Amino acid sequence: MPAYRPTENCIWNSFRSSGKRHLLLTGDRGSGKSTLLSGLVGKLSFSRSVPGITTWADPGKAVYLRENTSGKTVQVGRFDPSVPGRENRMRPLTEGFRKAGVQMLDRLAEQEGEWAVIDEIGYLETGCAEYCDTVRRLMERKRLAAAVRRQDLPFLRELCGRPDVFLVDLNAPFGRLGCVIMASGLGKRFGGNKLMADFRGKPMIQYALDATEGIFERRVVVTRHREVEELCRRQNIPVVFHSLPYRSDTVRLGLESLEKGSGEVKGLEGCMFCPGDQPLLGRETVASLALCAASEKKFIWRASWNGMEGSPVLFPAWAFPELLNLPGGKGGGFVAEKHREQVRTAAAGSRWELQDVDCPEALGFLAEIC
Repeated sequence: MPAYRPTENCIWNSFRSSGKRHLLLTGDRGSGKSTLLSGLVGKLSFSRSVPGITTWADPGKAVYLRENTSGKTVQVGRFDPSVPGRENRMRPLTEGFRKAGVQMLDRLAEQEGEWAVIDEIGYLETGCAEYCDTVRRLMERKRLAAAVRRQDLPFLRELCGRPDVFLVDLNAPFGRLGCVIMASGLGKRFGGNKLMADFRGKPMIQYALDATEGIFERRVVVTRHREVEELCRRQNIPVVFHSLPYRSDTVRLGLESLEKGSGEVKGLEGCMFCPGDQPLLGRETVASLALCAASEKKFIWRASWNGMEGSPVLFPAWAFPELLNLPGGKGGGFVAEKHREQVRTAAAGSRWELQDVDCPEALGFLAEIC
């Protein structure tokens, strides 16, 4: 599968789970932030009439701001062929921002509804202090959904770094996360290796492989089953085969493998532990957890349904030392319970995504409800 790109539903679910006030999308030109923002507008209001400002360009000539409700337009940039390079060749027209642009923002703040939309905020806007100040005031009065150009400029860094902002960086939406697929269960209640049991034409473990594909910087399957090991190797998925008895062994071996056995997981910002026996787990749910973890790196993120917590669970890097040294027989839940105040949840797409398979009857039931 190709790398997963966050969908509108995935972003919206992650944003709602975060509890943040504002939603910003950033990324380079052509990263798709404007397209995603347009799709998200319908989720901001039942009426779909969210007031906003759109930036649009006449290539090689000019850049304009347009007030969406009134259609009023003002030129705010002029193409300058003398500027070297391929980007940022528009000269800001500060008066357009200072007069008409500021008035547009003020009108956004006065209109009904809790949301305002700006597509997009870039380097031209940063040249007008009055316009930037008005954006700040707007964010105090309204919730803002906006596309922000990914550029190293003070005002743009300020917006993206605000503590009340849920930021999705489309250049690297999931940050640097690892994933350990837990595939070491003996399947005693199932009567054998349940992970290779057929579910809708595929081995059950394949659904965990598919759900986690293209999201994580590093991924590994930890198993005691030769059939699972062979399946993973055929797909070029890293796998650790072992014969150790405890769940804590599976957790430790997975983390150590992600760092190639150094004993300390360096470079990763977090790691998800994904069960191999939840065949209805969706890629979008996994991606929502990863987006949450990328935006809020200090929390432990768990999938949930109607307030009921489940798996997968995504731990931040500060928890790695404890995960590497779990008491015998304990799993990641031991660390999550120890740090309850740091646990947050992201909603799964359905209750059945969190349902694991312990016996053949459970597998048959999940197959029937699909």
